[in-house]
Amino acid sequence: MGLLELRDVHVGYGGIKAVKGISLRVDEGEIVTIVGNNGAGKTTTMKTIAGLLRPTQGKITFLGHDLTNKDTTDIVKLGIQLVPEGRQIFPAMSVMENLEMGAFTRPQSDVGEGLDMVFDLFPRASQQAGTLSGGEQQMLAIGRALMAKPKLLLLDEPSLGLAPILVQGIFELIEQINRRGTAILLVEQNARMALSVSDRGYVLETGRIVASDTSASLLQSNQVKNAYLGMKGD
Repeated sequence: MGLLELRDVHVGYGGIKAVKGISLRVDEGEIVTIVGNNGAGKTTTMKTIAGLLRPTQGKITFLGHDLTNKDTTDIVKLGIQLVPEGRQIFPAMSVMENLEMGAFTRPQSDVGEGLDMVFDLFPRASQQAGTLSGGEQQMLAIGRALMAKPKLLLLDEPSLGLAPILVQGIFELIEQINRRGTAILLVEQNARMALSVSDRGYVLETGRIVASDTSASLLQSNQVKNAYLGMKGD
């Protein structure tokens, strides 16, 4: 069943055409990956879905709702949460306060249930968020997003800047969240890892989708091997 759909979406700002007519979809229960080099338009796409940028052309729908000109708060209430690149936690707040901020659109009665779910995924921590390690901060950013009980989680470069041993843990967490019923749209420069956990993938180059297929097929594609996996295709 269709969850999110982008149709011929264009996005520009500051005179730059960052996204040039992309169409993609995420179905319920899926993990879908967008891979591409820096400047390909991946983060712009995520911000546009979340309502932080407005498309200049095209349409975005989520569960039948037109998101194209909706505010971010309304998009969150419909069930989409963005975990931005760079985590953007509140470092001076405690872990608990960061998590509670993630539930601002939920009834107060839901907060306790959300905390139970998040602490089931992450170890409980009461210290100031700014004292956490990079990996712990990334987990906190994901936990904060989960407090809103999203139907679709947008993850923008979740492994950025993390040591390899921590990257493995983040991707295991992504799979665990998905098994609990949350669909995920994942932007990630670690193409091999991202495609290994996702169902389908899109390759974005200079604002355009140049390939789309099952993740297994993309992993075997010479185009993807040569450009993103550090492998020489035949």
